[in-house]
Amino acid sequence: MLIKIKETIEYLTGRIPFKPEIGIILGTGLGGLVNEIDILHTIPYEFIPNFPVSTVQGHHGQLIFGTMGGKSIVAMQGRFHYYEGYTMQEITFPVSVMKFLGIDLLILSNASGGVNPDYEVGDIMVIEDHINLMKDNPLIGKNEDEIGTRFPDMGYAYDPALIEQAFLIAAKQGVKLRKGVYAAVSGPTYETPAEYRYIRTIGADAVGMSTVPEVISARHMGLKCFAVSVISDLGVPGKIVEISHKHVIDAASAVEPVMTGIIREMISGYGG
Repeated sequence: MLIKIKETIEYLTGRIPFKPEIGIILGTGLGGLVNEIDILHTIPYEFIPNFPVSTVQGHHGQLIFGTMGGKSIVAMQGRFHYYEGYTMQEITFPVSVMKFLGIDLLILSNASGGVNPDYEVGDIMVIEDHINLMKDNPLIGKNEDEIGTRFPDMGYAYDPALIEQAFLIAAKQGVKLRKGVYAAVSGPTYETPAEYRYIRTIGADAVGMSTVPEVISARHMGLKCFAVSVISDLGVPGKIVEISHKHVIDAASAVEPVMTGIIREMISGYGG
């Protein structure tokens, strides 16, 4: 893994003019945040050594380097998922690359199904904790001590200070945020009504198919994490309807400008 990381870093550092401070992973329907970036360099995933290639509609598949809010950033426009057939190590490889490029904060976004009966489609949920139901973990296997500790603590996987900051920004902008627990499943099927009930019963507020592997990897390396989830459909009794991937993309895209405004101000005020 270290050899692959160093190969990729050598390729990228020969093509980018700066060291990024913040990494961003843009999820389903939320790639428009890229329009807020002053782009200096864009590299398609297929050109980057050891990078997987995104196969999902709505995930463009390119690494973007630039500035936003006065900070140097690297953004993944499109992520990788377990259901695409990638291993957990392949899914999280870009997080390791961003860490070795120099970031100390990882911002993630996704679309999810709400199982909290108080939620509505279009709500933005700040993730305060997660439940891993993917039956796998990116840290299984030999541990690379140069990357992180064998047994990383996940007590504060999502940075409390950044969560508080997000709510202060949202209040100033007149935006209502939710705060909740995100359950990650493997997919690619959407959940059955019984699965929705189970996920709610064990303590989750929303369910999706990403983010948790990347956060585990990021915390393994000591990165701070902040994640938001757009509620794109509801897994609540009486509110469950048939959905499609297009439905999810459309719902996430509708609230993208609101989420973008919050993240832009967070980045601008970030002090490391």
